[in-house]
Amino acid sequence: MNSDVLILITESICVYLLVLWTHALRHKAGLGPFYALLGGITAIMSWITDAGVAVEFAGITFMVGSTVFYTALLLGVFVVYVFDGPHATRVTILTVAGLSIITPIIATVLHLQLKFTGQADIAYVPYPNLRINAASVITTIADLVFLAVAWEFSGRPSIKMRLWLRAFLTLLGVMWLDVLLFATGAFAGTAGYVSIMQGTLLSRFIIAVIASPFLYFYLRWQQNRKDTHIENRPVLAILHEIAETRHELGLAQQEISRRKEAERQKQEIIQRLKRTLARVQKLEGLLPVCSSCKRIRVEPHDSDEKVKWLPLDEYVEEETEAEFSHGVCLDCLRREYPDLSQEVIRELEKPDSSTRESEDS
Repeated sequence: MNSDVLILITESICVYLLVLWTHALRHKAGLGPFYALLGGITAIMSWITDAGVAVEFAGITFMVGSTVFYTALLLGVFVVYVFDGPHATRVTILTVAGLSIITPIIATVLHLQLKFTGQADIAYVPYPNLRINAASVITTIADLVFLAVAWEFSGRPSIKMRLWLRAFLTLLGVMWLDVLLFATGAFAGTAGYVSIMQGTLLSRFIIAVIASPFLYFYLRWQQNRKDTHIENRPVLAILHEIAETRHELGLAQQEISRRKEAERQKQEIIQRLKRTLARVQKLEGLLPVCSSCKRIRVEPHDSDEKVKWLPLDEYVEEETEAEFSHGVCLDCLRREYPDLSQEVIRELEKPDSSTRESEDS
């Protein structure tokens, strides 16, 4: 094994681990550093791909851009979709796609600037190929969307696929799709199209075999955390942005309705407490009572009402929530019913009697 291959392998492992480690820090630092890292990797991948940097081993050509940096991007999008959901994945895809578009534009502007100023071209900033870059951007977006779809499809309960196999097949499927789309878009119609397709399919298989263990062990490690789990989503969850937005709006409307109802109940309780306090204050104050009939004067609440004189029981029932239960005391019983048997009266006077009153029937 020559030194170029060892460097390629070491470089690949370092970049893979860097991407996974940055994603693992999301609980402490958020996803901002992760997005920034993927953006930088995208820019580097674009320049290296345009430069055509490659390593030959056993008759197989490994493009450094795809072997190291593109595979690292796939791993990044893979884990962010599995653990952070479709929304974070769409942000990641837009980051990668945006940098894929901006990077060749910047390179073109640099070369044009040097040309107009009469300076020599910068050798280490390759001149972008419009067809290759356009194919790269379109293919990258399709690959990342397909990754999410393939992952959810292979995770259906009816399939019962092991996690390591699910991760490997999803990664391999994305890589082979990338070969088909990118090679067709960039090299279809050229003399080396078929040979490029065949060689790249084999190299991507080898890359998937090397990269999938890193992906699998990271998935298992994150899955064993208490605050992290692998969620089963619909197959097209990555494309359900409108449905997701509607669902979030529905939840927001429900929350607004719930808060309005809570506020209404709060106001009702406050008004009830105010009325209760007013009644207590009224009962604790001076009550205007008729010296003859003992009825109580009630002041009008409105200007068109008249002063009312209410019996004690009606006044208390109107001003409080108390209710009266009428009966006859023993003194009135003797006075109103003198013919009642003294034996009955004595029975009612006993302390253990169930009542000291006789209710009117």
